[in-house]
Amino acid sequence: MPLQQGSARMRQRTVLLVGIAVLLAALVLAVVLASLLTHGRHEASPKMLKWKDRGTTKNLQEVILGRCYNYITAQHPELGDKDCLKIWESLKDAFIYKNPCNITPEDYQPLMELASHPIPCNKSLFWSKTGDLAHRYTKSNQNFLTLEDTLLGYMADKVSWCGDLTAPGINYESCPKRSECESNPGSVFWKMASKMFAEAACGVVQVMLNGSVEAGAFRSSSIFGSIEVFNLDPDRVSEVHIWLMQDIGGPQSESCSGHSIQRLISILEERNFKIICEDNYRPVQLLQCVHNPGHTDCRLCTNST
Repeated sequence: MPLQQGSARMRQRTVLLVGIAVLLAALVLAVVLASLLTHGRHEASPKMLKWKDRGTTKNLQEVILGRCYNYITAQHPELGDKDCLKIWESLKDAFIYKNPCNITPEDYQPLMELASHPIPCNKSLFWSKTGDLAHRYTKSNQNFLTLEDTLLGYMADKVSWCGDLTAPGINYESCPKRSECESNPGSVFWKMASKMFAEAACGVVQVMLNGSVEAGAFRSSSIFGSIEVFNLDPDRVSEVHIWLMQDIGGPQSESCSGHSIQRLISILEERNFKIICEDNYRPVQLLQCVHNPGHTDCRLCTNST
């Protein structure tokens, strides 16, 4: 009898050990499968792909913080209640340790709320293919603001950033271009900032377009053509002034009567905006001639007789 009891206990222990071994094997298999599945979802990590655009700007934190403090203290002290450290943290949280092709508007929403500020009426200046000229103009004429003259645009202008799934969570070597994936950190940021800038516009707004672009001054694929023009509020914006600027010495590809400008005017009229279009708006043309005083295109600018 004791021998039979001993044999029974041995069988029970054997069954128990086998059960534990099966359970452990199942756990190990689950961990391996989870790892493989996770790896499959993350195989587009920047460590595995060489993107085509430049990587994250070196010393990005210092650049963003420096610009933020400069903007709210030296340039716009009325915004002194903005928290630059929180603004930096919200920007970092939007992309760090994230796949740079899976960024969403929700990632940037906290940043947009922290950095937004009112835009005075009659000051909004939109642009497409005229960035350098538009920014030179707003620097010489404080009556106008481009997106890059707001806190959000000022901090982000000409810097880049994107995340990495592995430490340190930031890719300094390369970031994806828009052609590689639409939902990259830069594209999503500028689309959101542009939408917010357009929604804030009121009174008379200005649009500076390039009449020397062969493909047309107004392009539906541009940020202005695809986002800003459709987020202007007809109840807040009284008029849209189009300044169609041609490069000094450049081709005169389009005027206010051109095909793409007429398409833009139709879009604006359908949304009940009043429109004025002017070829080579004189104050801006004078600024162009400052850099090209001897050019024949500038004779009308410099000859007062």
